[in-house]
Amino acid sequence: MSTTTPGPLQQTSATFVGMPTFPEAARSALANTQQRKNLRHATHTIRGKRERVVAEVPEWEALRVAGAEAKDEALTHLGDYLEQLEASLTANGATVHWARDAQEANRIVLDIVRSKEVDEVVKVKSMVTQEIELNEALEAAGIHAWETDLAELIVQLGHDRPSHILVPAIHRNRSEIREIFLREMGTVGRPAPDDLTDDPARLAEAARLHLREKFLRAKVGVSGANFAVADTGTLVVVESEGNGRMCLTLPETLISVVGIEKVIPSWEDLAPMLQLLPRSSTGERMNPYTTMWTGVHDGDGPREVHVVLLDNGRSHVLADRVGRQALRCIRCSACLNVCPVYERTGGHAYGSVYPGPIGAVLNPQLRGTASTIDKSLPYASSLCGACFDACPVRINIPELLVELRGQVVDEAGPTAESAAMRAAAWVLSDPKRLAGAQKAATTAGRAVGTRTVRSVPGLGAWTNARDLPTPPRETFRQWWARERGEDHR
Repeated sequence: MSTTTPGPLQQTSATFVGMPTFPEAARSALANTQQRKNLRHATHTIRGKRERVVAEVPEWEALRVAGAEAKDEALTHLGDYLEQLEASLTANGATVHWARDAQEANRIVLDIVRSKEVDEVVKVKSMVTQEIELNEALEAAGIHAWETDLAELIVQLGHDRPSHILVPAIHRNRSEIREIFLREMGTVGRPAPDDLTDDPARLAEAARLHLREKFLRAKVGVSGANFAVADTGTLVVVESEGNGRMCLTLPETLISVVGIEKVIPSWEDLAPMLQLLPRSSTGERMNPYTTMWTGVHDGDGPREVHVVLLDNGRSHVLADRVGRQALRCIRCSACLNVCPVYERTGGHAYGSVYPGPIGAVLNPQLRGTASTIDKSLPYASSLCGACFDACPVRINIPELLVELRGQVVDEAGPTAESAAMRAAAWVLSDPKRLAGAQKAATTAGRAVGTRTVRSVPGLGAWTNARDLPTPPRETFRQWWARERGEDHR
């Protein structure tokens, strides 16, 4: 984790040091009524657009299956496809680096940037660089990392944290963004116009003018990749604003940090992905900008291309035959937009750059369940299944959540709750014991009366979120015996 002192544009640690458990963080988020209003409006808008464009595709389920199969093929033979990707990239003039973890990846990027003798880089929106805290590592070395995606720029200027995979500033409304631009832009570059309003077009114009000077002078660009095609060595970035195209083509040196799970086997496998991703993410038939590059080409684009292939826990996830399906994720955020839990709590409560249902499974898999926040994430779900229905590559997130809950329980060892469950199993396995317990319960019911039981020692975690039903004063068997004069125990 980063422990550096935040600079003027440095975001809070992507792993959110000192983060409370999800229930605690969610309780705090629920009290923020403005944020809840912002989230509801944004998620329902994106969800509605997605439903309309998906309904236009009669073979949508077949596309989902094709996408899942392409990812599973790559994951099943990941070593072979990564070697093929490296060979294809190298043959086309790119330099490939391998990074086992975040520290190694940051060191590789930092060494390349230092070799160019520059003190700034421009960045395409990238989840993986947030995951490894690349911005913090560069800032600590005196190198400014300028986010160029509009939403990422808002988060960075606001000294904030991203709260959504696709729309990192989804928790902000237009008036809040205007205030951030007026207050912060002038401290790091061209200031916002004094007469700036909260009209979306004016806000976008202010961001475009602020970033233009950074694009034109930047010598190094940093990106991730949505897909990496093994047989051609092609990296693909899809985006909606054109800032990515600027970062990927104008700088002399391009560094792309790519998670090893982003590889797909062939050019043909890219076709379903480019239909699934835009519809699932932004509710568009296709992305306004789809940029593909294959190594270095004279007179066209960067003169140097470096690709950093990152593991950072992915091999551990790959080893789990059930859990590895999480690595299919194409970061579309469809699961966030349909999740009733995310809609009410927002992304910050998840304690990671990967929020929502996919974050609830991916974070504990990548980071383990040693920390309190990661132990609590598998429970950040109602298991309604909406996330699986929305996922374009058919990740069974509810199944993974249940698996991870079992893992958390097994690692915890004996607890008061597990002892209570064993006792309940012992009672319920014998009719006489059950009858005795029922008799005791009715005695307790008469003692409690009509009072609501809100807390029970040893069952605090269960009764903190729900009232315990008041024990009945009489069981069915007791009623039967009283009314019919027969006891069928």
